[in-house]
Amino acid sequence: MTPKVLFVDDDPNILAAYQRQLRKQYLIDTALAGERGLEAVAKAGPYAVIVSDLKMPGMNGIQFLARVREMAPDAVRMMLTGFAELQTAIDAVNEGNIFRFLTKPCPPEILSKALDSGIEQYRLITAERELLEKTLRGSIKVLTQILSLLNPEAFGRASRISRYTREIGLVMKTREIWQLETAAMLSQIGFILLPEEALKKIYHGQQLSSEETQLLDMHPFITADLLKNIPRLESIARIISYQEKHFDGSGIPVDDVRREEIPLGARVLKVALDFDTLLTAGDSKSKAIPQLKQRTGWYDPSVLTALEAVVWIEGKFQVRVIPLRDLQDNMILDDGVFTTGGTLLIAKGQEVNQLIRKRLHNFAEIEGIKEPLQVLVPLFQVPSSRFKVKTPIFGNFS
Repeated sequence: MTPKVLFVDDDPNILAAYQRQLRKQYLIDTALAGERGLEAVAKAGPYAVIVSDLKMPGMNGIQFLARVREMAPDAVRMMLTGFAELQTAIDAVNEGNIFRFLTKPCPPEILSKALDSGIEQYRLITAERELLEKTLRGSIKVLTQILSLLNPEAFGRASRISRYTREIGLVMKTREIWQLETAAMLSQIGFILLPEEALKKIYHGQQLSSEETQLLDMHPFITADLLKNIPRLESIARIISYQEKHFDGSGIPVDDVRREEIPLGARVLKVALDFDTLLTAGDSKSKAIPQLKQRTGWYDPSVLTALEAVVWIEGKFQVRVIPLRDLQDNMILDDGVFTTGGTLLIAKGQEVNQLIRKRLHNFAEIEGIKEPLQVLVPLFQVPSSRFKVKTPIFGNFS
């Protein structure tokens, strides 16, 4: 995609001059003053370079570029003005993070060189961000795949709580959905270091010995320490380190952090983890939520309210028994999937995706898996077909 340049000025004649001088070299958009400039950034972006005049009515260039920095942080910002005061330049750099500060009248060749430098800077920024994102996604994928191979039960739990944290986040209309899901998927990595006997007790809600309890308390910090070494996962690591913290400040870690000071992701994760523990121990959803509410001071009330809404929505599913060939994305496994030899492949509660389907088909060809499969299917997505309905659960929390 050819990079675009936006010029913002309150003089239409100057904007027209930019178009005439530069349209053969660049894709040029113009906006008359700051408010229209912000509209252009929101609707017509992304822009590689944004050049603004300083003196404009209503919103000056420094204010405009400061807003642009929030809306489009990758865009390279430049100031072009006839008021070349030192303090103005300092304010422009500090508040708008200006890449170039140019003075009027600016010869076309100097302006072109500045734009070329800005576009190159934009390419460097976006390439670095893309590389980091790919590295990050790859690191997360490797960690979750290792967990699925070494401990299918832990991976299954991570998948279940990932779904709950995502749905709770959507109900709460938070912008941190990616953080919530990622923290949930990675929250169980520390369990790799726990003995198998302790893991079985944990996943079935059984009493732990004092030594096992101590190991359990350590697992969030083990995971957090691992994640701190991966760029851009620092916030995820902090969420995981606080996943067992109570809303009133009790619990672990033992510190003064409490209530809204606890990361939102950790507050959501705590509810999802404890809810899943109750379900795994055999409680129905309709019984689990009141039990959570009885634990005074443990949970953020707004998160519990969101969980109730999620459970109500999940009541709009049907339990169905299907052959492997009919397994589709977005179905939820209502029971574990085992090989014919009895090895657990995919734990209960995971949302089906392309990777899971491919894995199951591979095992079916090589070793064989136990069929049929029991799944939850959203009622509004289910056509009348060859599926066998096992239990309708309209509006039912159980």
